[in-house]
Amino acid sequence: MSDVTAVKQLVSKYNALRQEIKKVIVGQDEVVEQVLLAIFSGGHALLIGVPGLAKTLLVNTVAEALGLKFKRIQFTPDLMPSDILGSEILDQNREFKFIKGPIFANIILADEINRTPPKTQAALLEAMQERAVTVAGHHYKLDLPYFVLATQNPIEQEGTYPLPEAQLDRFMFAINLEYPSFSEEVEVVKQTTAGEIQKVNALFTAQEIIDFQQLIRRIPVADNVVEYAVTLVGKTRPNSSTATDMVKNYIDWGAGPRASQNLILAAKSHAALHGKFSPDIEDVQKAAIGILRHRIIKNYKAEAEDLSIEEIIKSLY
Repeated sequence: MSDVTAVKQLVSKYNALRQEIKKVIVGQDEVVEQVLLAIFSGGHALLIGVPGLAKTLLVNTVAEALGLKFKRIQFTPDLMPSDILGSEILDQNREFKFIKGPIFANIILADEINRTPPKTQAALLEAMQERAVTVAGHHYKLDLPYFVLATQNPIEQEGTYPLPEAQLDRFMFAINLEYPSFSEEVEVVKQTTAGEIQKVNALFTAQEIIDFQQLIRRIPVADNVVEYAVTLVGKTRPNSSTATDMVKNYIDWGAGPRASQNLILAAKSHAALHGKFSPDIEDVQKAAIGILRHRIIKNYKAEAEDLSIEEIIKSLY
């Protein structure tokens, strides 16, 4: 099959996938799109939102519709690395046997990731980066495709362990979930208080998703689009010659090179999922906020003036 035919097939399957997810998830169109962009780009996503916005339901529904194995890990202050990776036990023959932990699935929902200590966060970090884990000196490969979709509650920060910048940078997207509109909330209440349960059909196989990820990586990108993405990321760095006055006044740290790589990958995905055979500057801009949101650190002046990261990013287009 040619790449052109494959892109057309991807668009068709993507549209069917969106409809399947809509059976269960009301609204949240932009959130769903960014989660799927991360998945088809082969990246991880961090979902940030207050309790009750269906973050867990969303991830579970996406996993079902993609036909992937799904595991949920509830992160707590007493969670140990072995609780997520697995551990070795002595069996009845007095030989060590490895019992796999919940991290051995295709989609991992790391619920309230900032509630667990750095040691356990670091164990997840290796899995995210290497697609493998090391337990008792043995190396175990994880099944592909492999995604971590983590959630974080922006309120109740007492007793939490904020994710270090290095780990935040491992997430391709940081996605903010907002409250639903009035009409969406009415629809949610109707759906969830009735007896009928919607069945979500699996539309993909694991191999199909891997094939589509490879297809997206093969999509060509014009030099001017790559240069635009790198320039955009460069503008977020206060010490850069291209930094705007807003960045110099309100930003402590800008985004690193991984942001540029992720911007181009996400732009390729956005283009392919919308039937284009090469991304343009508009595709880069569509992905920019989700890619840059968690990689830019505001200073106290921005906090004092209640200036959002999103406003700063939009000023750079």
